[in-house]
Amino acid sequence: MPAFARKPETGFLNRTVAVAGKTYRYQVFIPENYGKKQKWPVILFLHGAGERGDDGMAQTDIGLGHALRWRAADFPFIIVMPQCRKGSTWVDADMQAQALAALDAEIKEFNGDRTRIYLTGLSLGGRGTWDIAASSALSRFAAIVPICGRLHNWEKSEPGHPGRMDDPKITDPYAETARRVGKIPIWIFHGAADDTVSVEESRKMYAALQAAGGNVKYTEYPGVGHNSWDKAYAEPELVKWLLAQKLGK
Repeated sequence: MPAFARKPETGFLNRTVAVAGKTYRYQVFIPENYGKKQKWPVILFLHGAGERGDDGMAQTDIGLGHALRWRAADFPFIIVMPQCRKGSTWVDADMQAQALAALDAEIKEFNGDRTRIYLTGLSLGGRGTWDIAASSALSRFAAIVPICGRLHNWEKSEPGHPGRMDDPKITDPYAETARRVGKIPIWIFHGAADDTVSVEESRKMYAALQAAGGNVKYTEYPGVGHNSWDKAYAEPELVKWLLAQKLGK
């Protein structure tokens, strides 16, 4: 068939991006009703620690990827899913660079709407969401959704991965993060019984954002452990809330 008559590929698609001489595999999800004539909202999804690697696939089996396999029609977005390398975290500069490069590539390839770009992540990716938001949220993202994320590098197993807020000169990292993200719309999720990332991380961040006059929502699930992401991505109002957020409104 001539190129103009072909139906665009949809679903999970394999992609690669090259940054600083290294090639990274990732996935992009394209809705079944995709058409290039319209601009599409875009989500950048950051996975957790267990999906690190270089196969470009594992990150689709958890969180937003898992939700898409069951309820794809509920998510009318281009969804970019980079993969963090083993031994790295989403606060590392090279991992953030490859994630943002993948995002830019898919915005260009699939006619993404730069006024409707959203950032979300769970656990390790929740921490990455806060870290990226503290530097670039105001100019790039219309909203962020951190799920069971922490602000600090509390884990002794990751001593070489200080985040933006681990600077000893910052006396109150929660207040400083709130100041940096400003009034970007934020919806935080956490399980009250999380024994991997303390719920106090999200409680403190929520309080700091409220004190700073931020635009923030917080949902805490009683009795839920570390996996609060399945409930979060199944929230009936989440997609509607995201689509209501737009840069320049």
